[in-house]
Amino acid sequence: MGPQTASLGDVAAKPEATSRALPFGPFDREHDRTLELCMRETVRKETGIELGYVEQLYTFADKGRDPRESSGGSRVLSVAYLALLQEGVLSGVEDATWEDCYEFFPWEDWRGGKPALIDEIEAALMEWAGRVEQTSAGSDYRERIDICFGLGDVGWDAYRVLERYELLYEAKLVAEYWLDRGQSPTSRIAERFGRPMAFDHRRILATGLGRVRGKLRYRPVAFELIPETFTLLRLQHAVEAISGLRSHKQNFRRLVERSGLVEGTGSREAKTGGRPAELFRFRRAVLRERRAPGVATLRSPRTP
Repeated sequence: MGPQTASLGDVAAKPEATSRALPFGPFDREHDRTLELCMRETVRKETGIELGYVEQLYTFADKGRDPRESSGGSRVLSVAYLALLQEGVLSGVEDATWEDCYEFFPWEDWRGGKPALIDEIEAALMEWAGRVEQTSAGSDYRERIDICFGLGDVGWDAYRVLERYELLYEAKLVAEYWLDRGQSPTSRIAERFGRPMAFDHRRILATGLGRVRGKLRYRPVAFELIPETFTLLRLQHAVEAISGLRSHKQNFRRLVERSGLVEGTGSREAKTGGRPAELFRFRRAVLRERRAPGVATLRSPRTP
């Protein structure tokens, strides 16, 4: 039974002092009636959270994904689930915390503009490509780099989260490449290319982030992450947190209002200072009216 992921931040349990991990636990085929029930109970015990919406994400079964396998341990297969929920108080084990997913994928967060790390990644990947292309006839690694990281006139594609991580892994630029081989990563990799995670959990997290970004186009997933009543600015921030992209405030407001996804409550947010903002709620009738009631299309910036 595999880990679960959340959209804006990820509950993490710590199996080792130096690693972060997603909640995970064994499936008991004699006592656990279903995978999902086992997963829900594991998350409840580790974090104190009762999950609502979940969906099966992917099955991870690569050989060697658990280091215990090399010393005679059993082959480990993990079924990962994606859960959507609001960040709240954790009452499980002491070291269970909410984590910002962009600590693990700093190159994915464009909310403040192009991340400075992209230039460093480009230089490191191009250096690597120059080496491997000398021994890999017919392989255009440079084109793959451009497409994954939106270089030149390609444009950033927010959905390619897993492809980017796997390319960095292949180029030996993330700590997990070295840890999987029982070696210590260089300090440059450990400090600059995102926080490592236990086992292959960063690959699982990349898969989950890519999935929830894709669902923005056709499912109202952002509403699972905010209170029942909300301001449009609160909704915008939730969408931006998932996509890693900044939205124009007025354009976002027009898009949401014209889509029929929200309806006013007649109330305003109680706060001090400034004009109180109108409160909205998700208009559930849209689920019957449209087959793909997504919040937004990820229109991504182009890298210079």
